[in-house]
Amino acid sequence: MTLIKSISGIRGTIGGIQGENLTPIDAVKYAAAYGSWVKQQRNKENYKVVVGRDARISGEMIQQLVMNTLVGMGITVIDLNLSTTPTVEVAVALEHADGGIILTASHNPKQWNALKLLNNKGEFLNAEAGQQILDIAENGNIEFTEVDNLGEIHKNDAYIDLHIDEILNLPLVKADAIKRCKFKVVVDAVNSTGGIAVPLLLEALGVVPVKLHCTPNGEFPHNPEPLKEHLGDLMESVVKNHADFGIVVDPDVDRLAFVDEKGEMFGEEYTLVAVADYVLQNNPGNTVSNMSSSRALRDVTEKHGGTYTASAVGEVNVVEKMKETNAVIGGEGNGGIIYPELHYGRDSLVGIALFLSFLAEEKIAVSELRKKYTAYFMSKKKIELTPQLDVDAILKTMEAKYAAEEINTIDGVKIDFPENWVHLRKSNTEPIIRIYTEAKSQKEADALADRIIGEIKAVAGL
Repeated sequence: MTLIKSISGIRGTIGGIQGENLTPIDAVKYAAAYGSWVKQQRNKENYKVVVGRDARISGEMIQQLVMNTLVGMGITVIDLNLSTTPTVEVAVALEHADGGIILTASHNPKQWNALKLLNNKGEFLNAEAGQQILDIAENGNIEFTEVDNLGEIHKNDAYIDLHIDEILNLPLVKADAIKRCKFKVVVDAVNSTGGIAVPLLLEALGVVPVKLHCTPNGEFPHNPEPLKEHLGDLMESVVKNHADFGIVVDPDVDRLAFVDEKGEMFGEEYTLVAVADYVLQNNPGNTVSNMSSSRALRDVTEKHGGTYTASAVGEVNVVEKMKETNAVIGGEGNGGIIYPELHYGRDSLVGIALFLSFLAEEKIAVSELRKKYTAYFMSKKKIELTPQLDVDAILKTMEAKYAAEEINTIDGVKIDFPENWVHLRKSNTEPIIRIYTEAKSQKEADALADRIIGEIKAVAGL
């Protein structure tokens, strides 16, 4: 059982001992710390926080605890109930709220839950804000309000529809062209809130949804991370239903992957690549993804005359770099699309609408679209070191060894070779170096990872 406190929020497993798991006491403690932080940001009389959740089994319990803690601090809560992470983000902005909390453990199994925390722009907190909340939680002295000043809970079930309306109003979402194509699409929503939101979006675009695992009861039918090894049902269903393609989202609908009409994976890394290709051909500009994402985004960006920039890993880092470079599209290679025309957050719904618009414009099958992009292959490995070893010194040695190559050290060490790359990241919690590589074949990617592991072992004397 686990409780992980970090600058991006609090997550853990349900049940067990307080302080070691995400128990009701821990949920209240960190909701109160967040409420205190919200009130410190602006001196005003009335505060408002948006709260929504994915469909996991513990969600309703945790939501009631969180909302009523905020009520006890004199904060008005906008209760979205079953929702998606991007919907809550959009709602914070539309409500002019002081912040938001999403109750979701993203792609983690059903025993997990988490409090994901947003600022008044509907964006994830930066490191400084996250640390302030952790400090408040540990130091105590949280002040609750007197009985006459308690907050209220206002239910609002309209925000998924409002989110979809915002998407339909985007100039690059070609609803009429999509409707003319009469697409049929299979949707795997792992029995979470994507089962509500994705079919509603598709129907609004004139697409026939074939629902697979779309009952929002939190009983995940497979590992909820949208990877090929978990998606046999979806691949089979696309072929069986003669669908144009398949969609899979994670439980809180901020990661998106596609299966082509033949039942083959489009490639999680290529969700962002394809959507960026469509956006850039209509609105040329810059792009950003994190350092562990595919080089294919850089290829597409440069094809359209833009500049690609890599950020440190983590959505908040991608968003920061996107603002800095005025990027028109960005995200993460795990299927996270960030389209600032709508909002600065990973959003599967806007990704689906843009992807459908691209297909309608190109008038080609999903498998043919995938062939437009250079095929890259990734290897993800790790090397366990002894606690006595200086991991930073090892990374410095590797950086010096490859000083003649293109080096980026904003998040570990990334070495860009002409035909491939390697990214070395140390764990913050254990003596591990994670090794990510990419090349033009799986054999080359694996061989590069194994070579680097051998070199690290030699440096470490292992």
